[in-house]
Amino acid sequence: MAPSCPMLKAKTETDHPCFGGDHSKAGRLHLPVAPGCNIKCGFCERKFDCANESRPGVTSRVLTPQQGVERVRLVKKHMEMKGGAKLKVVGIAGPGDPLANPKTFETFRLVREAFPEMTLCLSTNGLCLPQMLDEILAVDVHSLTVTINALTPETGAKVYEWINDGGARMTGEEGAALLLERQLEGVKKAAAAGLMIKINHVYIPGINDHETLDLAVRVRNLGAQMMNIIPVIPIGLFKDVTPPTDAVMEMVRNQAELILSQARHCKQCRADAAGVVGEDIDLDALESCAS
Repeated sequence: MAPSCPMLKAKTETDHPCFGGDHSKAGRLHLPVAPGCNIKCGFCERKFDCANESRPGVTSRVLTPQQGVERVRLVKKHMEMKGGAKLKVVGIAGPGDPLANPKTFETFRLVREAFPEMTLCLSTNGLCLPQMLDEILAVDVHSLTVTINALTPETGAKVYEWINDGGARMTGEEGAALLLERQLEGVKKAAAAGLMIKINHVYIPGINDHETLDLAVRVRNLGAQMMNIIPVIPIGLFKDVTPPTDAVMEMVRNQAELILSQARHCKQCRADAAGVVGEDIDLDALESCAS
């Protein structure tokens, strides 16, 4: 359908706390139902989990779609009993890539059936985004986050260890080039379909920092509404990289904000984050009490 179709009007109003909604009133819940991933980022380390550790790719356990629905019910009830913020958003952000896991869509369908009032969101690396956009739209996903960490194959080859495209593993600039092509195509198509789009970008000094502002321009022109520049966590291939200081991140975000609206409140949430951003619910304790 053409972008001008009234059914494809961009979703610019939202309760989503990651897209400008009121943090004090809107809680979110990430359902960790998607363990498999189709790329390997150099900064991604999923071999261990600490309950006090907050970073993407981390979860205490992977849920089935049915368990995901039960977690929505439990967290929703808990937040209502506490008063204040209510659960408004249910998202899938891993611990792998949601689009590499069929259970993502089964979970969304079950959540939509049980809780039609919830806003649904999805976070992806974008490798499968163009070909799976119709499925995303079919389950009524409202908001989409696409993580793009390089704007050229040369830089991408330093960030990504490998890309797995339908069973074919590629490395180096070849793999990075395919990923970038899919990411940009997917953002453009998703924006034309009316989805609210945020671009996550892991800022790695000496690796991809020279492309950050050009990336902001590129994705703005493709239809993204917001950008989230995240400081690298020194693990994996980048364990020896000195992360950017708060002052550097403030400067970079200020510059990027002249191009595209910036999300400054990101806490680099876990794949099983629950509650208000920055004040996550202890799910182990909550589920123990409920059992």
